[in-house]
Amino acid sequence: MLTVTPALDWDWATRTGGNLTAAQRRALTVGLLRTAPTLMFGRIRHALGRRGAGRLDLAELRLPDTALARAAEVEAREQLSDSMLAHSYRTYFFARALAELDKVDYDDEIGYVASLLHDLTLETPTPGRCFAVVSGESANAFALRHGAPAERAESIGAAIATHLNPDAAGNLSDPGGFVSAGASVDVLGRRLSDLDAAFVGDLLARHPRHDLKQRLIACFDAEAEAVPDGRIHWLKGTGFLQLIKLAPFAE
Repeated sequence: MLTVTPALDWDWATRTGGNLTAAQRRALTVGLLRTAPTLMFGRIRHALGRRGAGRLDLAELRLPDTALARAAEVEAREQLSDSMLAHSYRTYFFARALAELDKVDYDDEIGYVASLLHDLTLETPTPGRCFAVVSGESANAFALRHGAPAERAESIGAAIATHLNPDAAGNLSDPGGFVSAGASVDVLGRRLSDLDAAFVGDLLARHPRHDLKQRLIACFDAEAEAVPDGRIHWLKGTGFLQLIKLAPFAE
């Protein structure tokens, strides 16, 4: 009898707290192996100085200006450390630059709010529940409080809860893929070589990294200890923290 591994989606996340079965860990490993060539090829291109054309004009760029987006900015500033706040903004800008480079449609408000709130609880792990799930649940409740329709609030929560899935970043039109793609640039340097060097420099000047590598590694160590069956604990076993250290950023 064929056993189908449940999708690591919003229903799974809220039902299990993000705890993985052995079958799900095997499926994630397969997904990670599929994405590894993209990361390695991009690292080689970057090392050779080959850069793409992906960019945004940050001076002229219009951000989502809805009530929900403005409330998310306030929430992020109040809840996140300087390091995580800057990372959250870079996640959005990197994702938007890649989405426009790839010419894919994306929901700008959902992508913006989910990017800003995707690490709400990373710095305060919850025993037995993945930070991405708890952050997604918190963002979903936040969006509902600020008048978002239930479907859009759930899309925000689901984007955050699923952005840790290794193969999510391949679909930038999906909110979870949008967040995952942007965060992957900032955390691992994935697809950094597709982005214009001057744009990246301008973004880092506006939103400095504040020792992001060191901060993330400390947070992920604490998360792995708090959630031994979660995705971060699994990622640690794949050498993920070493990849963060080797990301093509100074800090």
